[in-house]
Amino acid sequence: MPSIESTISPLGLELEPGRPALLRVRGADDPAGWAAEAGQDLASALVEHGAVVIRGLELHDVTDVAAVLDRLGVEPVAEKETFAQREAYGPGVYSASPWPPNQPMCMHHELSYTLDPPGLMLFACLSEPTVGGATCVADAAGVLDALPRDIVERFERAGWLLTRTYNDEIGATLSEAFGTADRSAVEAYCHAQDISCSWQPDGSLRTTQRRRAVVRHPVSGRRCWFNQIAFLNEWTLAPEVREYLVDEYGAGGLPFNTFYGDGEPLDEEVVRLINSAYEDHTVRAPWQAGDLLAVDNVRTAHSREAYEGPRNVVVAMASPTRPDIAPLATEGGLR
Repeated sequence: MPSIESTISPLGLELEPGRPALLRVRGADDPAGWAAEAGQDLASALVEHGAVVIRGLELHDVTDVAAVLDRLGVEPVAEKETFAQREAYGPGVYSASPWPPNQPMCMHHELSYTLDPPGLMLFACLSEPTVGGATCVADAAGVLDALPRDIVERFERAGWLLTRTYNDEIGATLSEAFGTADRSAVEAYCHAQDISCSWQPDGSLRTTQRRRAVVRHPVSGRRCWFNQIAFLNEWTLAPEVREYLVDEYGAGGLPFNTFYGDGEPLDEEVVRLINSAYEDHTVRAPWQAGDLLAVDNVRTAHSREAYEGPRNVVVAMASPTRPDIAPLATEGGLR
């Protein structure tokens, strides 16, 4: 039963301050069958609440997760332009990102730097950690409203810029990120995805892509802060990590970094403000084995706490979407 402070929504969701909406499913010995029946209600709940924890499905393995994804009737999304290789279990179903357990993962929207990111994310807990490890969520519309207006307006005008250097030393290799090391195939992919690319004298690949920072939700029309500006920026890195990377590759050759869409660098204070807005809008629920967390990837950002113990969370991506696909105005030769 919900606590005194919580309420029950018309859809049967338990709503409690500081936690994502919770749906308790009783006697669901067939998770895939539940998904087939509940798909439309779940989609409506995600438009309204952004994220829903489904408890009681008793998911045991990746087969259960793949079956739920399939019976929801949504189109799987294949991961691309990855930053770290993860194991693929089936169409749209992957292991969690290989992020150090003792380090938290910052808020972000999955694949927001691609042209057709997933609209739906599913996180399934097959084994819970002993300490920490929650997958936290933050309302993107609330974050947008909390940010200083001048910062938002600048990003709305120019978008945000992501630069990457694929050097086969840090992060995903060229083959892992693009599925091939063939230069002509990589160049063709970049052209099709509106990514500028150039081969460096040492054989590494340098890419630049410009994307919208604020989009309208494809169903509700709400304006959302939708990007990975802070997550992939140098100022979010631990100081010692940033110092090492700058010493090793130079300020202009970092494995990844983000900028204003006109190419101007972000100062540390702007990145701090973005991360602070996320913190102020973060809600979380401790994992229980068998839980499923459904997330509207446009409406809601997600992160991961540091943890101890055998945490095993499987990720599924689906429903490719192109929010606000109209191109940004070209400024300073950037696209």
